Formats: sequence, structure tokens, C-alpha cells
Amino acid sequence: MTDSDQTRRPGPWENLPPPAAPEREIARPQAGEPPLDKGQHPVWAVVSTLLLGGFIWWVSGSWVVAVAAIWGLLVHEYGHVLAMNALGMGPARIYIIPFLGGVAKSQRLPASEWHGVLVSLAGPAFGLLAAIPFFGLYIATGQGMWLEGVFIIALINLVNLAPAPPLDGSKALGPVLARIHPMVEKAAMVVVGVLVIVWGVTNGSYIFAAFLALALFGHLRRGVWRPEGRQLNWPEAARSVGLFAIVAAACAGVALSGLMPITGSFSQAMALAGSYFEFGR
Repeated sequence: MTDSDQTRRPGPWENLPPPAAPEREIARPQAGEPPLDKGQHPVWAVVSTLLLGGFIWWVSGSWVVAVAAIWGLLVHEYGHVLAMNALGMGPARIYIIPFLGGVAKSQRLPASEWHGVLVSLAGPAFGLLAAIPFFGLYIATGQGMWLEGVFIIALINLVNLAPAPPLDGSKALGPVLARIHPMVEKAAMVVVGVLVIVWGVTNGSYIFAAFLALALFGHLRRGVWRPEGRQLNWPEAARSVGLFAIVAAACAGVALSGLMPITGSFSQAMALAGSYFEFGR
């Protein structure tokens, strides 16, 4: 090494500090947003599903009805989840409630009441797809018990369209009634809610009636009937009513298609289906 090498001055870039390692970006909730919902614990989800399925089997006496109800419930709630995720409310989660049913929970509120209507109707509409395997089993085996599953799946989705809180119908038609006047919605929800509770009590569905009674009481006590976000305009209100009618007709059609091969005629299928909605049957 020469003397010139030993006395060489450092270049202009040699005294710069080494580049810092890139920081790993950590996802944090936005200000004012709740923590990310991690969903139901898998063990509790399995236990809740078994408890709900066992309860339905005990009440109905049919394992086909129990399987159809659980399967139909999961597909129904997944319809809500798909709509929530598509409309920027996700990632949504499904929770199974023992002895009662299920619920889909979003991470944030809908941006508008129109989005809320779409989410509420997505469950019953998508839930009808759960009847396809039972139709297929009936066609393959010719055994009418599989049509019981078709009817139960359609019935679950149809009952959810009742405009009583917290069922999907109240979230689909509630904004339309509130567009007329907030008191119209409130009065309608109370009247329909009381009727559904009385129907449940007189037909022996005590847990269902108690659940609806607590939900209705909670809505009355909270006093908040409208979700945050832009309210419906009149064209959206008209579309909401139209979509509700289409989904309700589809649910009724699937239910009748499950009953007609059993009863042998459309009129008898209508009479049997109507008996499920009678008071004190």
C-alpha cells in the first residue's frame, strides 16, 4: 500500500449513514373505527352449531329438517356476508347463536340505506340456493323426506322477510316506511313485531317469540331506527319494494315446489303452507 493510499481523503458518499431498513407497515384501524372483529372462535362455532342442530332435531323429530335448517342458515348468512364485503362493509363474519339461529356482522355501517337494503335482501335471496342439493337428492332417490328440507329452507328465508326487528324484512322495508315518515316505520314495526310475537307464543315457538320480544324492546328503548348513511331517495325506495316482492315471491315459490309433490296439487300445497302461518295451529 503506498503513502498516497494511506492519506487518501474519504469520498463524498463514504460518510453517509447506511440506509435504514424499510419499516414493516402495520395495519391499524382508522381513527374512530372499532377494532377489527376476529369472528366467532372455531370451537364455540362448532359447539353452537351442534346445540342449534340438536335443538331443531329435538323439536322437529327429523334429522333431515335439522340438517336442512343448519345448512340453510349458513347459506343465508353467507349471502349477507357476500353483500357486506362487496359493498365495503367487510370483512364480515358469521356468528351462530345456540337455540336461535345466526347473524352476519359487518366491520362498518353501510354507506347508505340503499346498501343496507341490498345487504338485508341478499340473505334470503342467496339462501334459497341451499335448497338445490335437497332437490337433487329427491330427484335421485324419489324419497319425499328431502322435500321437507326444501320447504324448511324456503320457510327460514320467508320468515326472515317479516318486517319485525331484527329480521331482514325490517331492514328492507323500514327505510321505505321512514321515507314516508319516521313514525310510520316505528308504528309498523311495533304492530308487526307484536303480531309475530303473538304468533310465536300461540304456536309454541316460545324461544323465537322471546327473542323477537327482546329485540323489539331493545329497538324501542334505544330509539334509533335509522342507520347512519344517506337516506333512500324515492327511486331507491321503489326499487327496494320491488326487490322485496321478488325475493318474497321466490321464497314462496320454492316452498310450494317442495310441497306440491307431497300434497299432489297446488291448492293443497297452498293450504298446507298457509297452515304454518296460522295462529294457534
